[in-house]
Amino acid sequence: MADLPIEVDAAEIANDGDSAIEERITAYTASLTSGVTDYPIEHGRRYHAFRPGVYAMPNDEKEMDRLDLIHHMMIKGVGDKYFLAPIPESRLKRILDIGTGTGIWAIEMGDQYPGAEVIGNDLSPIQPEWVPPNVKFEVDDVESPWMYAEPFDFIYCRYMAACIADWPKLMKSAFDNLNPGGWAEFQDYDLLYYSEDDTLKADSNTMKWLTTLLSLTDNLGRTASPGPKQEQWVKDAGFQNVVSKKFRFPIGPWPKDQKLKELGICNLAQILDGLEAFSLRLFCDVAGWTVEEVNVLLAKVRQEVKDPKIHMQFDFYVTYGQKPE
Repeated sequence: MADLPIEVDAAEIANDGDSAIEERITAYTASLTSGVTDYPIEHGRRYHAFRPGVYAMPNDEKEMDRLDLIHHMMIKGVGDKYFLAPIPESRLKRILDIGTGTGIWAIEMGDQYPGAEVIGNDLSPIQPEWVPPNVKFEVDDVESPWMYAEPFDFIYCRYMAACIADWPKLMKSAFDNLNPGGWAEFQDYDLLYYSEDDTLKADSNTMKWLTTLLSLTDNLGRTASPGPKQEQWVKDAGFQNVVSKKFRFPIGPWPKDQKLKELGICNLAQILDGLEAFSLRLFCDVAGWTVEEVNVLLAKVRQEVKDPKIHMQFDFYVTYGQKPE
């Protein structure tokens, strides 16, 4: 049965002042955040030094803050859970977090499961030095051959959109590095924004920006929308008991449902923070835009994504499977 459209909060349409939505974003993000290093600088942002050019996003403080915000958003968006795979706690002995970013998921998993060994890998050593004793981080490229001496019980991979050139190869690497009976879980976007009430128009600045972005990542062979394809990739890698679930992520506080409203504020905040990060390297280095041209378009996109009369959303997929015993 098809999902019912998300109900719009009519009261939000009156709250269309720029300052009002900015204040709400600031208040919301403040409530969350209260709880290899020779990096190249391009277009005023810092990028990875290890295998430069593989990852189009920056790794500076601004982006690290956004990644932590995304962590909270994704946890909230899938039902306040760190993972959905039905793996019993007694089996969580050795865990791998692929593309760990700031390490926040690995650190919180280490706190929750002190009996487990948690390893996080990433292209940049941007994780904190003080972590739980059962957590460690490694600089690595998951698209290279995996060299782990021991297999894992659970392999977790979240938000690698536009990062991976060969997803089937990654799935097979995960499969090969699991213990029999172990689980792997992949969480990622279908980044094509849409509205259920036709308030997001095809000729909008947002869609101009987004279709250009998606085309550029596709041309580079690193899709920004891997979510819908992951179920088949997981099955093809040999996993059994495969389940794929779709979640809707609104952009902005327009939903009437309070949980979706909070999710939408969080999503809007990370998008506003990330527009420049998403765009600069791709639009300038790949498509040949000037920084000024990019910034003019992004200013228009910011106005649209903050407009409470435009009810944007995108889909987020969680796919998990088990290696046969």
